[in-house]
Amino acid sequence: MPEYVAALMADVKAKNPSEPEFHQAVQEVVDSLSIVLDRHPEYRHAKVLERIIEPERVIMFRVPWMDDHGNIQVNRGFRIQMNSAIGPYKGGLRFHPSVTLGILKFLAFEQVLKNSLTTLPMGGGKGGSDFDPKGKSDNEVMRFCQSFMSELFRHIGPDTDVPAGDIGVGGREIGYLFGQYKRLRNEFTGVFTGKGLNWGGSLIRPEATGYGAVYFAAEMLSTKGQTLEGKKCLVSGSGNVAQYTVEKINQLGGKALTLSDSNGYIYDEEGISKDKLAFMMELKNVRRGRIKEYSDKYKSAAYTPIDPKIDHNPLWDHKADCAFPSATQNEINGKDAQNLLKNKVYAVAEGANMPTTLDGVKVFLDAGILYGPGKAANAGGVATSGLEMSQNSMRLPWTRNEVDDRLHLIMKNIHKTCVDMANRFGTPGNYVNGANIGGFLKVADSMMDQGLV
Repeated sequence: MPEYVAALMADVKAKNPSEPEFHQAVQEVVDSLSIVLDRHPEYRHAKVLERIIEPERVIMFRVPWMDDHGNIQVNRGFRIQMNSAIGPYKGGLRFHPSVTLGILKFLAFEQVLKNSLTTLPMGGGKGGSDFDPKGKSDNEVMRFCQSFMSELFRHIGPDTDVPAGDIGVGGREIGYLFGQYKRLRNEFTGVFTGKGLNWGGSLIRPEATGYGAVYFAAEMLSTKGQTLEGKKCLVSGSGNVAQYTVEKINQLGGKALTLSDSNGYIYDEEGISKDKLAFMMELKNVRRGRIKEYSDKYKSAAYTPIDPKIDHNPLWDHKADCAFPSATQNEINGKDAQNLLKNKVYAVAEGANMPTTLDGVKVFLDAGILYGPGKAANAGGVATSGLEMSQNSMRLPWTRNEVDDRLHLIMKNIHKTCVDMANRFGTPGNYVNGANIGGFLKVADSMMDQGLV
């Protein structure tokens, strides 16, 4: 098996050069699956894993648009349609200068297994652009979104590919994208999730990823006879996921101490209360300001600017019980992971996608702490997108409590799958193996059933 894994990874790197995030995502999954492929050689013979790694379709296009000064700008647009074995492609759109083909392929690959874990009929995909909505006017964002959708519309649909939001794509962007899709196709369908409540959106969808990560952490803690009551929590990011992670931590009796953005982070020893969170949400969602303003208003908070010269993130170097990385990929390296352990953190639930490097993951697994990888812990967002799709198909909205109850149950079931699969394949307590194996088996069996396509 080591020879098979080595040959597979060599092939992945040769075919996908200069895509380190994609290599990292595949490596983590392949390491987990070696025991499965050893027990089930039929998957190896049918090249199932090789087919999952290779996208079914990659769409790349230019996006020309005009800024408010009359200058023409050109960005690059992408959609990765990774795997449709269990349902239409499903995954977000990311608008950020860091977006590249390799980043989106890693996200799409993760999305296939994550969507499988939700138990809902959704395949995996991802897309986006290197466009940066930060600092742009509403009209500039609208013109960009309309240009972007003028190409993407021909590749998506409610039974083909259903995009959603991600970093840089919130309610404003989804509205502009959906409006242009409706205009071009002359149809009102559930082609997007994360829509406004007045036009087909679902209650709890904005909250779902953050809520789900906290529900998953609570399930992990319950295996040790504990709850979140009184737990001190470190949270990174300040966007949608981080905001609602803090809200749910507060609701379950915990205390969130940190939040961050691309300029720095705040540490509030008194905790980010309901009122403080409301200020932060207005700051980020309405005024689109910087996190430093939180420390200007609340003197209990200390602000630390980003220092690119240091080899770790000081946000992860505070005394706490739980950590919720909710910003972006690879924000916890090996040293950060060691700092978390040194500060007595024993439960980590990833709200972001692949926020921990392979070195960091090894530190957590070797220490035997409760570590929920993103494809399991943050699956609540896409799970609730699936619930939004169901409501659109039925033309019926569900109540807030009904959606939240369904989300909570889905997260409990994902946790149970991770635990059961880790036990079944001889690695009890290893949520990384449990999540990768659980997600893989459903997709692999579906691909076997459907033949060589």
